[in-house]
Amino acid sequence: MASSVPLVDLGPWFEGTTEGKAEVAARIDEALQDSGFLLVTGHGVPRELRTATRELARKFFALPEDVKAKYTVAVGGRGWLPPGVEANAYAEGTETPPDLKESYSVGADAVVGDAEIDAFWFQPNVWPAEIPELAVAAREYMDRMRALSDELLTIFAVALNLPRDHFTRHTGHPTYTFNINWYPPMTAVGTPEADQFRIGPHTDFGTVTVLDRQAGVGGLQVYTADGEWEDAPFDAEAFTINIGDLMARWTGDRWRSTRHRVLPPDDSAPDEDLVSLIFFYETDHDARIASLGPPIGRTGYPEVLASEYLKEKLDAITVS
Repeated sequence: MASSVPLVDLGPWFEGTTEGKAEVAARIDEALQDSGFLLVTGHGVPRELRTATRELARKFFALPEDVKAKYTVAVGGRGWLPPGVEANAYAEGTETPPDLKESYSVGADAVVGDAEIDAFWFQPNVWPAEIPELAVAAREYMDRMRALSDELLTIFAVALNLPRDHFTRHTGHPTYTFNINWYPPMTAVGTPEADQFRIGPHTDFGTVTVLDRQAGVGGLQVYTADGEWEDAPFDAEAFTINIGDLMARWTGDRWRSTRHRVLPPDDSAPDEDLVSLIFFYETDHDARIASLGPPIGRTGYPEVLASEYLKEKLDAITVS
C-alpha cells in the first residue's frame, strides 16, 4: 500500500523557474492538507554536516551518567534532558509512562533585551565541554535549519497565493529549539511498559518541524486521515517535514498538524539505538497569529500570542 507521506524534490524551487516553483508549492499544499507530513530532497543541506552532528551527539550520549548529569535541565531548558522527564502523550491528555529517550536541547539564543522573555525563549546555549566539536557542528546545523525553515515558510505562502513574506515577516527574531534525541536500545532500557514509547503520540506545537532521522524497527509512525497508524517512509537523503499546531491554527485548519509517535524498542532488534536531529521552528516571541479563514482555511480561530500559546503546550508535556 502506498504511503500517505509523499516525497517532494525542492530542486525545482531553488532552480528558479516560475513553473518549477509553482509545482513544488502545489505539491506541498496537497501534502499538508492530506497528510501533514512529507519528505523533501533537493534541500541543499550537506550530508556531511548531518552525519557529523549525529556522530558527535552520540559521543555525548555515550558519556557516563555522572558526566551527563552536569548538564541536566528541565523541559524547555538548554542542556541534557535525562530519561523520565518528558511524556509527549500528556499533551493529548493521556497519562503514559515517560518517553524512552534522552535529549540534548539547544536553540535560539540571540536575546531581545527583555529579561523575562530572554530567560525562557532565548536562554544561553550550554555545550558539553567533553565534546567541544559538537557546539561548532550544532551551530552550523541550526543556521542551515533556520534558512531551510524560512524557505519552507516562503513556499507555504506561495502555495496559498499569499505575499511571499506572509509567514516570514513574523520570523525576524524567531524562537526555535534543536533537540538531538537518543533512543537507547532495549538492552539498556529493558522491556517497555504498557503504552510506553520512545516518543508518545502527540502533535508538534510550532510552525514547521525539520527532522533528520534514522531508519529503525522502533521508528516514526504517523496517524493517517483514515485513523490508522502507518510507518513513515524513509529516504536517507530526505528530511521529514511536518507542521505544528500553530501553523495549523494559522491556516484555519487547511493543513493538518498530524499526530505521530516513535515506537518503543522491539524484541526483534534489542540492540537498535537511533539518533534523531529535530529542529522545531516557531515565530517571533511576540507574533500575533490570526488564522486564515475561508476560503483559504476552514476555521477562523481567535488571535493568539505565539509565546503564550507555545508555553502552555510545553508545560503540558513536562513530567512533574
